[in-house]
Amino acid sequence: MKYYIVIPAHNEQDLIGLTLQSLVSQTVLPSKVVVVNDNSTDKTEEVVLSFSKENSYISIVNKTSDTIHMPGSKVIQAFQKGYETLDSNYDIIVKIDGDLIFPPNYFETIIKHFEADSKVGMAGGFCYIEKNGDWILENLTDKDHIRGALKAYRKETFQQIDGLRPAMGWDTVDELLCKFYDWKIVTDQSLHVKHLKPTGANYNKTARYKQGEAFYTLGYGFLITAIASAKLAMMKKKPFLFFDYIKGFLKAKKAKTPLLVTPEQAKFIRNYRFQKMKQKLF
Repeated sequence: MKYYIVIPAHNEQDLIGLTLQSLVSQTVLPSKVVVVNDNSTDKTEEVVLSFSKENSYISIVNKTSDTIHMPGSKVIQAFQKGYETLDSNYDIIVKIDGDLIFPPNYFETIIKHFEADSKVGMAGGFCYIEKNGDWILENLTDKDHIRGALKAYRKETFQQIDGLRPAMGWDTVDELLCKFYDWKIVTDQSLHVKHLKPTGANYNKTARYKQGEAFYTLGYGFLITAIASAKLAMMKKKPFLFFDYIKGFLKAKKAKTPLLVTPEQAKFIRNYRFQKMKQKLF
């Protein structure tokens, strides 16, 4: 199976070389890697070009955009720009961040999951962050969720869910739509990926309300949003974030912000979320 990788990158001169080194060291190499240099003011481009000289399958696309780092929209707009430069001669499309180190067998193992079951639509490993010299699981989500930093999609699945949404919540709605269309999601706990920059390190103040807005645009409704907000705020060990999330949800509702999904999909998502919550309670 052939896989293509798109890497949105903004000012990653210190880390993207480590990411690319781990890609060129894979036991099964990617057919194409496109780095989207998103308005970087550092030497990101030079680092990528030094790799593309040695590895013809690596290329770079330069993009100009706002410098403010808003979760979701900016990164997916950059992904889209890279994706548009690719042909459709692939089996798996991958979106990763430019601050990861993959083990050498990572993509060989991911490919095996797709080959083993034609209903697998998405697959991924787990992010680990460094704490006091140890690499520990970056515990922000459930074990059945693939982190936005390392998404791999079967081509048919990617096309059926209509690609990625340029909004916060893109990395949840993709999985919910996978379930809606009856695809399986595989997470492999044997695949430990080093995440060099912990999630959310660059978000600004306005981004705080974005999470609540994302819950609204996923069609969650108030009850599921309240439960999800409480859980996330506790996982981040910042209980007061709960109020920001609820405020964001109510602002989005008042503004009649468009949903990322159809009414039919929103209904499925609410049912699915309630079932998951029931399983955890009982």
